Amino acid sequence: MLTVRSFLMGCCALAVAGSLTSGHAQEKGRNITIVVPFSAGTGVDILARVIGEELQPMLGQPVVIENKPGASGNIGTNEVARAAPDGNTLLLTAPSHILSNLSGFRKFPFDPIKSFAPIVEVATGDLTLVVHSSVKADTLQDFLKLAHAAPGKLNYASTGPLSAQHLAMELFKSASKSDIVHVPYPGSAGAIRDVVAGHVHTMFMPLHTALPLISNKQIKALAIASPKRSALAPDIPTNSEAGLQGADVGLWYGLLAPAGTPKDVIARYNELTNKILAMPKVKDALAKQGLAVVGGTPEQFADFLSKEVQLWEKVLVDAKITPEK
Repeated sequence: MLTVRSFLMGCCALAVAGSLTSGHAQEKGRNITIVVPFSAGTGVDILARVIGEELQPMLGQPVVIENKPGASGNIGTNEVARAAPDGNTLLLTAPSHILSNLSGFRKFPFDPIKSFAPIVEVATGDLTLVVHSSVKADTLQDFLKLAHAAPGKLNYASTGPLSAQHLAMELFKSASKSDIVHVPYPGSAGAIRDVVAGHVHTMFMPLHTALPLISNKQIKALAIASPKRSALAPDIPTNSEAGLQGADVGLWYGLLAPAGTPKDVIARYNELTNKILAMPKVKDALAKQGLAVVGGTPEQFADFLSKEVQLWEKVLVDAKITPEK
């Protein structure tokens, strides 16, 4: 039975030898490494371990999950960009792959599009707009009335500049024509802690993280920033249902390889990952983490990433966010 415990204990490699494809055989017994550029126990880490656990018997090779956090995911990502394009090193990543590397902001010598070969969009998750329980707003419209009545008086937390939470709120501000002050944190723990404590009024929070805090009445959820309601919290309306258009954004997770990885290797990984995502036990396990499987072709994922760049470049311009700011 697949459990979260088994995902978190999946650091250890399972040792079986083999090859990925007949056309591009890999060194017998060599590990396939999926780099997660974030800490162990995060949503993307759990997702990588789900895939790795199912992938290794399919490949007949050991699959190791390697956590390399730091610099908003860029340290581990940069290592994959520099890895040999032989199919032995993959990247399981999240929106920061694009967001922290938009034009003018890159601090590492890789391009989020050109330096990688997309394999498949694996899953999506939901962000929800939450406020501290003391904020006098029970609906999104209540919150917008407060924001419009006192521009610059409300503040919001993010997990750092150019994080998903930061730019989701900037998109929200643009769509709602509101002025809410950014309070960046170096990670999620401090941001969530200060919203729960009431030191900061609001933030966009991953839904699965927010739900226990909502149940304990420490925070209130006003809207989901996705086009559809979540099965995890069907009572929370979407932004558009609550009367705000043009502010939809979500969390995504995708599998990539270094640029130049042979097309048949990419195709094989795509095929196997789609098979894994179609497994009922995998769908159920990810659903408990607030994630919905996606799947599809490498071309579809490449098109998605291209559109992500266009969307967030526009948000930066509209919000007047510059590298010096």
